[in-house]
Amino acid sequence: MKKIGIVGSTGSIGTQAIDVIKRHKDRFELVFLTCHGNKELLSKQINELSPRFAVCTGGEGEIISGKTKVLNGINNLISLIENEPLDLILIAATGFAGVMPTYKAASRGVEIALANKESIVAAGPIIMNTASKKGATIIPVDSEHSAIFQCLMGQDRSKVEKVILTASGGPFRYRPYDSIELVRKEEALRHPNWNMGAKITIDSATMMNKGLELIEARYLFNLKPEKLGVIIHPQSIIHSMVSFIDGSMLAQMGYPDMRTPISFALDYPNRISSGVRTLDFRELQQLTFLEVDFRKYRCLELAISVLNKDKNSLMIVMNAANEVAVDAFLKDRISFHQIYNVIENTLSNFSEKDVLEIEEIFEMDILSRDVAKKIIGKMES
Repeated sequence: MKKIGIVGSTGSIGTQAIDVIKRHKDRFELVFLTCHGNKELLSKQINELSPRFAVCTGGEGEIISGKTKVLNGINNLISLIENEPLDLILIAATGFAGVMPTYKAASRGVEIALANKESIVAAGPIIMNTASKKGATIIPVDSEHSAIFQCLMGQDRSKVEKVILTASGGPFRYRPYDSIELVRKEEALRHPNWNMGAKITIDSATMMNKGLELIEARYLFNLKPEKLGVIIHPQSIIHSMVSFIDGSMLAQMGYPDMRTPISFALDYPNRISSGVRTLDFRELQQLTFLEVDFRKYRCLELAISVLNKDKNSLMIVMNAANEVAVDAFLKDRISFHQIYNVIENTLSNFSEKDVLEIEEIFEMDILSRDVAKKIIGKMES
């Protein structure tokens, strides 16, 4: 049986991963589950799946543990990653909180199913170099990167002409760009295709999510920025495409359900049933593709600018500022279009450089958040 730990088992990816695991109890042994604050759901997961350990890194409330040993705090989580017998760790936590668990898993050389794009955006060079040195395989869980991973299997990377990430366009793909400033939180949280958490749903609405994914692809697959592109594909059936120098193109397709890439990552290189039905082309009336309107998606344009500069200091700052800005928007402190303003203004306070130490990444993240919070404070006053 494959020994698995899940960092972030109560979130959107974590709960869908558990759905897959429950279908294959004979293949997986859960070593640990973790939550940040949702202790009620973690208690239910413990009762149903009986992992050896459960860790809560924050929040209040009692955890009903049964035979499971319950621990608290990030240090105990890191200790489990470093010391427990594990075949694979699923990093399903949201945001910068995934950086240290991903780095520690890579340092140990354990296989990583990575659903936390922010860890690669903020610490891509360090994590990828560490994984390479320690022999840790990283299997992406994001649908786009899972698609790219599969399209590149068995291929000569030097023959790749372009890697194209598809984007749904979010809830505002057909909305005029001059009306975007007026959108409400409830509208931004209404994604047309995917069932996701609040933060990533807002990132999809601004298309910052696609900008983060471009940076993630740059490091995961060691691609030059000019090899990467984005196209809007409203149906979310094609998850990404890779073109080659001979004129051919490979695309990975499927219904928009995260259990497909999750199941691929959990038991790679095997394929197992995910609970998602096979694509039926008779149901598809059409597959359409649109150019990105950068007047509407200014956050994506900003992220592409950061990608092209190829200095990870700016990637750290942008990621931190975006997390702070999205949190402020969800708390009704700033408007939708001000998310971009916070990120742009925060970036203007920092210079371009290579950050090569994990400690410096954490220092820069803290400093960036402080700057972003001050900018938001001025907007409110």
